[in-house]
Amino acid sequence: MREVAFIKQNKQKWLDFEQALFGKIKKTPDELAQGYIHLMNDLSYAQTYYPKSKTTVYLNYLAAQIFQKIYKTKRTDRNQLVQFFAIDIPLVLHEYRRYIGYAFILFFLFTAIGAVSAHYDLDFVRLILGDAYVNETLQNIKNGNPVAIYKTGSNWGMSIGITLNNMYVALRCFIWGIFLGFGTFIVLLQNCIMLGAFQYMFYREGVLLESMRGIWIHGAMEIFAIVISAASGFALGASVLFPKTFSRLNSFKIGFRNSLKICLSTMPFFLMAGILEGFVTRYALEMPLLLNLVIIFGTLSFISFYYLIYPYWIYKKSKAHQL
Repeated sequence: MREVAFIKQNKQKWLDFEQALFGKIKKTPDELAQGYIHLMNDLSYAQTYYPKSKTTVYLNYLAAQIFQKIYKTKRTDRNQLVQFFAIDIPLVLHEYRRYIGYAFILFFLFTAIGAVSAHYDLDFVRLILGDAYVNETLQNIKNGNPVAIYKTGSNWGMSIGITLNNMYVALRCFIWGIFLGFGTFIVLLQNCIMLGAFQYMFYREGVLLESMRGIWIHGAMEIFAIVISAASGFALGASVLFPKTFSRLNSFKIGFRNSLKICLSTMPFFLMAGILEGFVTRYALEMPLLLNLVIIFGTLSFISFYYLIYPYWIYKKSKAHQL
């Protein structure tokens, strides 16, 4: 069968599914499941006879979206919040994994730019961080505790303040993605250059390792989550720039919903990072080095697993379920 005839024969069925995704046509879970079988048959046919066609790309994307909709509407004994973080978000993360990769590439590049700039311009750190903060940090270094600034204020006060600030940065990364991703680009650039310059200041003063023992107790999880938030902004921008076979408006609706899930997934990690910063970081140089390393690499391993490994595992499991 020619591709044109194949499309003409099944076009209305596919459009009905597309409308069901946006709630314009209501279908019961049984109707979706029955139609999903036919859609998979169409996808298999298209993959066999039109493997490089846009029709195949469209059907593959439509099948993935319908599967998620069926999966969410199935009755389950699992708590909905657990379902959200254990199933829904990992599937979205796998679908948008390329934007996570882009965000990390930019993170390392921008952080390096901050460090190099601080190396060649001694006043760059003051320009980025402000004289008051730099002077206080330098005084702490002279006093023998580079991370003493984390001892200021109460435990709960610092924890709540830092958590809210980090969540604000994350939401900016996401919301500014609506400007075709350029807004997210700027927010990520600012924060990474600040990080690079900040860490180079400690290197220049000869206390880099001591500073890392404290900063990265909370920073491993905090910085990682900010990069993921940037990925959500890039995904939102891409939904406008690259609508694929959907209308630009419908592509934006899908992109907004999915990228918002990615952004929201970072909030528990910011909360945990805030608690660590308020209650643990202040004692960083007083605890054994081994304990520092366990906390730093433990938190880094945990968040890395959730965002980089677990989504692939859930995706493979969902594919096996489809078969």
